Amino acid sequence: MRYVAVLAMGTNAKGASPTAPPGVDADQFRLALLEDTYEVIATLELVTAALALCPPDQPDAEEVTWPDSPVIRMPVMSSASIAAATLTRLHELGAEQAAVVVGDAPDLPQLLLGKLFRGLARADAAACAAEGGGLVALAARLPVAAWLAAADVDLDADDALDRLHAATPSKRALSIGPGWHRIRRPEDIGRLDPGLEGWDVTRALLSGHPW
Repeated sequence: MRYVAVLAMGTNAKGASPTAPPGVDADQFRLALLEDTYEVIATLELVTAALALCPPDQPDAEEVTWPDSPVIRMPVMSSASIAAATLTRLHELGAEQAAVVVGDAPDLPQLLLGKLFRGLARADAAACAAEGGGLVALAARLPVAAWLAAADVDLDADDALDRLHAATPSKRALSIGPGWHRIRRPEDIGRLDPGLEGWDVTRALLSGHPW
């Protein structure tokens, strides 16, 4: 049983909300990125897509989910605790393997998530690093290994990958997959490839803007 939860941090979480380019509504931009990221997950085969809300009350974010998709309402907590706590909640839903994905990777290739799960065949955890620091996704065999829970990995922190490496009890316990980019600042929009399929909501929102 594999689950993947897209993490919606809301507008008040420090460092969690992407900065919209000039002329684009900040809330619409955040939700467009979230919806496109969720669509990447929801169309994966043999995976149950979920949405993790921290803070728990985000009705606008809930609107992006498909019918019957699990919505996990996380209590407000430190950003360093969210990933491991979300993985634990997914285990409570029945997941044997799970991943947490940030909500600002609208063009994330599904292949990269597949590589993370393949890495779990031999490792406790697998990570997809973000260009410029932080992580795009963190996957784990469940229940969460004690070393991973103790690592306090903040997906938004520049040293997230370093903290994972420092916490792992052996090289074989952690698998590192290919990295990808996140859309956190207006200059990151240039990383989106108009020739690639997907990220339709973000594409429509930015239509007419020379980014």
